[in-house]
Order: sequence, then structure tokens, then C-alpha cells
Amino acid sequence: MRHIDEPNLPSWIRDAYETLEAEYASGIDELSRTDAEEILLAEDGNIEEEADAVYVIDRLLDRGWLYEVNDRLRKTE
Repeated sequence: MRHIDEPNLPSWIRDAYETLEAEYASGIDELSRTDAEEILLAEDGNIEEEADAVYVIDRLLDRGWLYEVNDRLRKTE
């Protein structure tokens, strides 16, 4: 569940989430962390280094926008 009582995420992280959300909308229920990082590096103009992709995924997990089960990332409904 998204934490609505916390400050908003920076716009570049929300943009990265939208990039991942498009993957989920294509019928994929879960992504490996590696796949998610590769998607962000390939598709999101704000993500230029692997460290940026890792940071984004960690923030999205911390805030409840994504959750992880058995090393697979799933979108919070």
C-alpha cells in the first residue's frame, strides 16, 4: 500500500514508476529486480546508471509502490 501520509516522491522517481507500470500493464504480474533495472535503464531518460535504477526501486519498495516476493517485484494495487 502506498504511504499517503508521507511526502511525495520526487518527480523523476514517479516517472520511473510509470515506466515500470507500463510493463505491468502489458500483462506482466511481476519482474525480477534485474529486469526492472534493465527496463529503467533502457526506457527512462532520467536513469543513466545502474545505481540510479537501484535507488529508484529501493525507494518504490520503501514507500510501498512496489513489493517484493521471492526476489520478484510486484506492483501494489
